[in-house]
Amino acid sequence: MNRQAEASAQQSGLVSTDPATGERIWSGDIGDAAAEVAAARAAWPEWAAHSLAYRIETLRRFANVVRQKDTEFAELISRETGKPFWEARTEVGAVINKVEISINAYAERTPQRRLEAAMGNKVAVRHKPHGVLAVLGPYNFPAHLPNGHIVPALIAGNAIVFKPSEKTPATGEFLVGCFHEAGVPEGVIRLLIGGPDEGRALAGQPEIDGLLFTGSARAGQSLHQQFSDMPHKILALELGGNNPLVVWRSKHIEAAAMIAVQSAYLTAGQRCTAARRLIVEQGQEEELLSDIQNLIDRMIVDHPFADPQPFMGPVIDDLAADHVQDQWLNLMMKGAKPLRRLDRPFDERPYLTPALIDVTGIKDRPDEEIFGPVLQVIRVKDFDAAIDEANNTRFGLAASLIGDSPAEYDRFWANVRAGVINWNKPTNGAPSTAPFGGLGASGNHRPSAFYAADYCAYPVTSSEADRPRASLGEGLRDPNMQED
Repeated sequence: MNRQAEASAQQSGLVSTDPATGERIWSGDIGDAAAEVAAARAAWPEWAAHSLAYRIETLRRFANVVRQKDTEFAELISRETGKPFWEARTEVGAVINKVEISINAYAERTPQRRLEAAMGNKVAVRHKPHGVLAVLGPYNFPAHLPNGHIVPALIAGNAIVFKPSEKTPATGEFLVGCFHEAGVPEGVIRLLIGGPDEGRALAGQPEIDGLLFTGSARAGQSLHQQFSDMPHKILALELGGNNPLVVWRSKHIEAAAMIAVQSAYLTAGQRCTAARRLIVEQGQEEELLSDIQNLIDRMIVDHPFADPQPFMGPVIDDLAADHVQDQWLNLMMKGAKPLRRLDRPFDERPYLTPALIDVTGIKDRPDEEIFGPVLQVIRVKDFDAAIDEANNTRFGLAASLIGDSPAEYDRFWANVRAGVINWNKPTNGAPSTAPFGGLGASGNHRPSAFYAADYCAYPVTSSEADRPRASLGEGLRDPNMQED
């Protein structure tokens, strides 16, 4: 389907196409945010009244439903996003594993506590769900990332209205169908189909108690402004990054090159944790850059089901590919030197080749997330300059150091501003068993993954006694004394 026909089809509904082929794979009607929130509000009290054990067992059934449909689910993700089938299978695995991880996280992060106090009293700490939470999902991990909000929120006793990205509605519909098949009531998790207008409408509904968002920094900033006069509503933002990868005097150049390639080009660079800037020591970088370019030359870029399997598929659509190309050209116009060009090998399809570009010394280098397979090389004179360059961004999501010195890693960890800081590991692939979030333009101090339990329920402190006891020791007149 060409762009004009696609736009025409979307006037009356939403259409999803396979980025690798252009084939239409799904269509549906635009939903109504107010109606979906009302349905979730009506269903929420009964879900919240169930025991934690009941909700946990329901979510375990959900994991089993997804497990039974894993191949079908992965094929759909590949077709709708263009990511290689092997990668889509890992995403489905993450959806399944999220359940047990969230059960453990809820027990650890939101436990019930009873403490002894004076005179036989007790202090209890328990947690309550917020109510109805909106979840806005991204297209790069259309199942795993929204699921990372939905599962812990359901365990805590919330109801959900989920709006998937307008670029991946079929995956969102499949995910919600798995919850319903597992026994999560239809009112407790609602699917809202639509684009940015429906997302804004959902965020503005007075009957939601909070919003959980994964997406761009620009959209996150807009949501933060929208919620600025609503402190009674929880807002969790998981945003993007302009992430640095520093390679410093490593004796393992081949491994360092592979880590750089993995950091920059997995998912065609469409990861918020992807390395955007490769920071290297001036005069010591040529072997590393040569190895990276050799790996780029070997990299298979093809459709998701190709044999052999590709390292990269296309980006999500032509508009995304056009935008990445515009950002590349902007760097070129500022004086950057391409080491491996960003090419568009197939007309009318959003394939991009992995690109490497030297931006050392260019003026007014944009501090933005290039959400595609572009890695910028920056040469610096010493390790202090490397740390300064790593922090030369308004973002603060992920950073990694490849090097042999524990002392240098200690300095790096202490001085770099990021929520994920790795040593001799890629910038991406953060574990779900740990907190995940960033600083600055990368988030609002609401880390997700294992810490998602923190924003899915709120603590309630209770002072408790088995019978009332009270005394007023000061400020009262003696009843036995007469006034003059």
